[in-house]
Amino acid sequence: METQEFKFKGIVVNGFVMLFINLAVLVLSITGIVKSIIYLDASYGAHGGWLLACSAILLVVNIIIWCGFMQLEPNEARVTTWFGKYAGTFSQAGFYWINPFYGTKKLSLRARNLDAEPIKVNDKVGNPVMIGLVLVWKLKDTYKALFEVDTQTMASPTPGATGSDVKSIMNALEKFVRVQSDAALRQVAGQYAYDDEDGGASELTLRSGSEDINQLLEQKLDDRLALAGIEVVEARINYLAYAPEIAAVMLRRQQASAIITAREKIVDGAVSMVKMALDKLSKEGVVELDADKKAAMVSNLLVVLCGDDSAQPVVNTSSAQ
Repeated sequence: METQEFKFKGIVVNGFVMLFINLAVLVLSITGIVKSIIYLDASYGAHGGWLLACSAILLVVNIIIWCGFMQLEPNEARVTTWFGKYAGTFSQAGFYWINPFYGTKKLSLRARNLDAEPIKVNDKVGNPVMIGLVLVWKLKDTYKALFEVDTQTMASPTPGATGSDVKSIMNALEKFVRVQSDAALRQVAGQYAYDDEDGGASELTLRSGSEDINQLLEQKLDDRLALAGIEVVEARINYLAYAPEIAAVMLRRQQASAIITAREKIVDGAVSMVKMALDKLSKEGVVELDADKKAAMVSNLLVVLCGDDSAQPVVNTSSAQ
């Protein structure tokens, strides 16, 4: 979506210069009011009346001018409106004065964190898993934040009213981010299995494909949050586990799988060692073994190498006559 935000093009005056001018106007208007009262007491009614009227008007103008001062810190912005029409965004840090008839709302452009609580979702094969994310986001388009999403109504504690303070509006945006991140996380988690045993050895899973999953999650969040003018700086899954109701069963399955894998490695190593022993005995002529003796030797070696307990050999010191 293209941005509709543009820079404020109205008259902007240095705040300190305008402050000095306005103080001078204030002193001038007060002096005029005092002198007009003196003139009225001294029977200069016509002059005193005109001076009083001009001084009063000058004082009213002075009060209005005071409403045009604004101060911005780095990474803050003021969204301006001219009687309801968007007039641009002012984001230059410092102390300034603009036309007081412009309506302004302050927004923060600083980065914010969202550490979402783990939620229960079903993965691709239907297993319930607990998954959570951490999200870093910041406001990029102030126009969309205020006028594309109803943040001002959400920021108000009174139904039907609108909120204008920066804290309330940013909290409303944070609620929007939280809801959309929940939806994006459910969408991404439902496309993949939890691990290789559920999804297949060659398939991307939530456990094995963390970088790819994080990139996809960031893309989904960017698409969803672009409506509110929000930029996703980083999005990562920070919690992943089976749901409590199946965690014990899945743990036993993982333990069984680990045992089978370990046994396969032990058997492969034992077969290799037995073959090496037979080849070496035959090559060096240590002993002649027929087929029956080779079979017995292979059986004994496999029992020793693959057994869980230590071998306890029986030494035969005599041979039957």
